[in-house]
Amino acid sequence: MAGNSQRRGAIRKGGTKKGAVVGSGGKRRRGLEGRGATPPAEARTKHPAAKRAAAAAKAKAAQQNRPSGKSGVPRVGRKSDDGPELVLGRNPVLECLRADVPATALYVAVGTENDERLTESVQRAADMGISILEVPRTDLDRLSANGMHQGLALQVPPYRYAHPDDLMDRVKTSGEPGLLVALDNISDPRNLGAVIRSVAAFGGQGVVIPQRRSASVTAVAWRTSAGAAARLPVARATNLTRTLKDWAAQGFQIVGLDAGGDTTLDDFDASVPTVVVVGSEGKGLSRLVRENCDSILSIPMAGPVESLNASVAAGVVLADIARQRRAI
Repeated sequence: MAGNSQRRGAIRKGGTKKGAVVGSGGKRRRGLEGRGATPPAEARTKHPAAKRAAAAAKAKAAQQNRPSGKSGVPRVGRKSDDGPELVLGRNPVLECLRADVPATALYVAVGTENDERLTESVQRAADMGISILEVPRTDLDRLSANGMHQGLALQVPPYRYAHPDDLMDRVKTSGEPGLLVALDNISDPRNLGAVIRSVAAFGGQGVVIPQRRSASVTAVAWRTSAGAAARLPVARATNLTRTLKDWAAQGFQIVGLDAGGDTTLDDFDASVPTVVVVGSEGKGLSRLVRENCDSILSIPMAGPVESLNASVAAGVVLADIARQRRAI
C-alpha cells in the first residue's frame, strides 16, 4: 500500500514512538526520567554522614542496654531502690551466703583463682538453688571502681518493704505486748541490720524507717542482721511523724532514745505497748519526731562514755524491755 513503508507481517521492534525505549527517539528514554528529590546525606547508606549516624545510634543503644551482653550482669550505674544490688568481693559474698541473704545469681569471673572462700561460696549457692554464672572478668571490672571484686559477685534482689499497717496487724495477731522500733536519721545500713537483729532477738514485731533520708535494707543490712531481716518485717513510712501519731492513737507509748532524756531506763515502765524511736548518734532525733514522743529515755552510764552507738543503745533498751516483760 502506498504511504505505508512497513512490510505486511513485519514486527515493529520499538512499539509506538511514544513509548519507545530503544532506537532513534526512544533510546535511553527511561534513563532521562526524573528520580525525585535527592535524599539527605544521612539516608544514603554509602555516604560518610550515614555511617557516622549509624555508629552513633549503635553506641547509644549499647549504652542503654549495657550489660552486658551474654553474661546478663546488671548494667553499670547507680542502683535504684527498685533494682537489684551486687555484692562484690569474696568475704562480703561469703558472709551474705552464710547469712542466708536471698540472692538470684552468683557471678564468677573466668579464670578466677580458686580458694576456700570461692569453693564455699559456690557450694552454698548451689545448695540454695542460686544460679551460678561464669562471666568475663571485664564485666565485673565495670561494676567495681577499684576492680576489687576478686572475681566474685552476688546479685541480691530489692527488698520488699511492708506497710506500717502491716506491723500493727502483726502486733494484734502475735498475742504479745506490742514492741516496735522506729529509726530516725539512721543512715548506716550496718546500724539498721543490727537493730533488726536485736528486735527479732528480744520479741519485737517489726521495724519502721522513713522513706527518705534513711538507710535501706541493702545486702550490708541483710548481712549484719544475720538473717533476721528474712523473718522480721521492715516497713517504710512516707511520713514517720504521722505514723507515730497513728500508733499513739492506737494505744502505744512513743519513747525516744537520747542521752539527755527526762526518764532513765531504770524508771521506765515497758508493760504497755511501746514504740522505741532511735535517732542517729550524731544528729539524734529530729525535732518533729522528738515533739511527738511521750517521753525521752536515757541509759544510765557507769563510765565517762557520753553516748552509745545507735544500734547498741537500741539493743540495751530492748533487752531491758524483754527482761521487764518476762517478770510480769
